[in-house]
Amino acid sequence: MILACQSIHHSFGTNVILKDASFHIEEREKAAIVGINGAGKSTLLKIIVHELTPDSGEVVLAKGRTLGYLAQHQDLESQRTIYQELLEMKREVIDLESRIRTLEQEMKSLEGSALKTALDTYTRLNHEFEQKNGYAYKSEVIGVLKGLGFSEEDFEKQVNTLSGGQKTRVSLGKLLLSRPDIILLDEPTNHLDMASIAWLETFLLNYDGAVIIVAHDRYFLNRVVTKVIEIDNGQVTAFQGNYSDYAAKKSQLREALMSAWLNQQKEIRHQEEVIAKLKSFNREKSIRRAESREKMLDKIQVLEKPAEVRSEMHFCLEPEIVSGKDVLTVEGLSKSFGPLTLFTDLNFELKRGERVALIGNNGTGKTTILKILNGLLDADQGSFCLGAKVKIGYYDQEHHVLHMEKTLFEEISDAYPNLDNTKIRSTLATFLFTGDDVFKRIGDLSGGERGRVSLAKLMLSEANFLILDEPTNHLDIVSKEILEEALNRYTGTVLYVSHDRYFINTTATRILDLTERQLVNYIGNYDYYLEKREALTPVSENSGSSKSEASSAGKLDWKQQKEEQARIRKRENDLKKTEAEIFELETRDQEIDELLTQEEIYTSTAECLKLHQEKEAIARRLELLYEQWEELA
Repeated sequence: MILACQSIHHSFGTNVILKDASFHIEEREKAAIVGINGAGKSTLLKIIVHELTPDSGEVVLAKGRTLGYLAQHQDLESQRTIYQELLEMKREVIDLESRIRTLEQEMKSLEGSALKTALDTYTRLNHEFEQKNGYAYKSEVIGVLKGLGFSEEDFEKQVNTLSGGQKTRVSLGKLLLSRPDIILLDEPTNHLDMASIAWLETFLLNYDGAVIIVAHDRYFLNRVVTKVIEIDNGQVTAFQGNYSDYAAKKSQLREALMSAWLNQQKEIRHQEEVIAKLKSFNREKSIRRAESREKMLDKIQVLEKPAEVRSEMHFCLEPEIVSGKDVLTVEGLSKSFGPLTLFTDLNFELKRGERVALIGNNGTGKTTILKILNGLLDADQGSFCLGAKVKIGYYDQEHHVLHMEKTLFEEISDAYPNLDNTKIRSTLATFLFTGDDVFKRIGDLSGGERGRVSLAKLMLSEANFLILDEPTNHLDIVSKEILEEALNRYTGTVLYVSHDRYFINTTATRILDLTERQLVNYIGNYDYYLEKREALTPVSENSGSSKSEASSAGKLDWKQQKEEQARIRKRENDLKKTEAEIFELETRDQEIDELLTQEEIYTSTAECLKLHQEKEAIARRLELLYEQWEELA
């Protein structure tokens, strides 16, 4: 056991957040903390890292172990570049390397016992340098930066000039490079694109230490964690397994608790009816028997009714009228911003009833496409055409469709003036805004609350073509599941941008991948996309035109096929060359180790330095070759 939370109790005023919370984390364990927005997930993390003191209980960290924490919001201030900022996390190794270089210069003028002492120190420092992965520390920094979605052009940007999301990625990179015994991450995937999230998953899966994550990304949790710690109405319960395991066990547990509560309520009512009947006989014996039953009833420990799963937020998205079969036709769409070309000559169609996910890395132009379709931006070239009777409903991730100065009530009543007060209040209540909540200003709401207001407007629009930009951002898991259910029942057409792979997997009937300024079409959900994308190889070398295994991406013409085959052959040849050079260098490295054990070598300063420098050069080259081999293989 590396960490234990023992009987943690915490309140904010009269609002109890955590009640007697107890759980533990084992070495190398990967755990998630889940719960609805406001359940206390971030509060629990802050208590673990001692940013908050609980009302009672304690956090026990194994002796000598270190914690690293990434909060949701980062206010990182630094004059350094992004690369310099992350390189500072390797300061110990950098200083060690500097000492080694200085010692090399000093040894040239030493002899006798002084030289022997210096050589011993030199050997010890080199061993320490190697143990700390010194030969590869720059590669490690660059690998983390690229993994988190920074291009080489970004490396020289000053940290102070970055956006909040970019600063969060820099802070995450620094934390990962510091390699604490326990990493605590609060919503680490919020500012990452799909490629970066996949990289982070692999990093955490292979991480030597323990990891505790607060996240609403269920696909991410399914891949990474083996334990789920749930906060529900202040109660903390640990479940073994990933998110899907937890969800199944939670459902079974909820059904069992509800069944037990219903059975007990039934038994209580039965006993009360018997007691009333016995008393109605008005005889001494029957009254005594009634009193006896009352005493037994008083001793029953009444079960608390299990909390409902936010059932009051089940809402329905339904078109007012049915659109034509052809909903959207896009032809030759292109868009640039200055020298930056986002996409060129995009062509695609949407048919009635389709739910299409538009995916791709950050900055490729997904939101731009949605804005063009909504008339908020003009395309440079190309056109699009809406089908017969198509009515658009738009959900904007930045909630520009909301008016920050208005109250919730005004936002709905101004958009839909035909609705009466009762209808407006009942609609807002469906999205968990009751009582005086309806008079809150939009500008004072949290991101999740604004998301619910946008969903309320979307529901009232009765549109038959929904265009959604990151609809699950800021929603907790329960709200996401309710939205998924509503979209899957929806009989209209949906086009959306999302980084939530679980959401895509559950709702999409087709995926458009915006990559290399073009769209690639996959007829299926996210799992299907992954399977076909990985298998993008020709079926036959001899056919004039063949289907790739990702046939949904369209047929490769003859020229493309030949180019693909040439790329594959080149990759195989490069792989063989890389493996041969690795074998040659590893063999030479072993030879040097053997030479350094020979007296005529280790007593010669010049020979020792020469071989050590060759060994360093081999280590640096091998590090590059290993990376190259991984990419090729």
